[in-house]
Amino acid sequence: MTDAPAPDGAPVAETPPPIPPGALAPGDSVRVDTWLWATRHVKSRSQATSAARAGHVKVNGESAKAAQKIRVGDEVRLRVDGFDRVLRVAGLLVKRVGAPQARTCYEDLSEPRPRLLVPAVPVRDRGAGRPSKKERRELDALRGRDSRIRY
Repeated sequence: MTDAPAPDGAPVAETPPPIPPGALAPGDSVRVDTWLWATRHVKSRSQATSAARAGHVKVNGESAKAAQKIRVGDEVRLRVDGFDRVLRVAGLLVKRVGAPQARTCYEDLSEPRPRLLVPAVPVRDRGAGRPSKKERRELDALRGRDSRIRY
């Protein structure tokens, strides 16, 4: 399932399969915990309920209970791993569907997460033996230690 290039050479995005009719909400609103679960932002509905009880879910800037109804166009903020996911509701789901189908039911307005700088870690080749005195001093300097002090 690769994207076939268009005549001008640009890749053409595949359209996701249609959402099954039973997965769409019958009315014009749905519970926020059900929607978060159906759009695959949490693994289970009970996790969505717990997140709402803990105050990690906001609808249009206000803290939301799990049973709060959302409509198309509402903004939902979900706190995940210390970062906010900002989602605009584009479709109402009550049943869990595939990821490509679920992506059509929200617009992600979140800022990208900042990249964490990984500190340089000294790596020695396996089987290289014991470090020489010079290598040990270089490793200590990299770790921010003074090689003249015994620890």
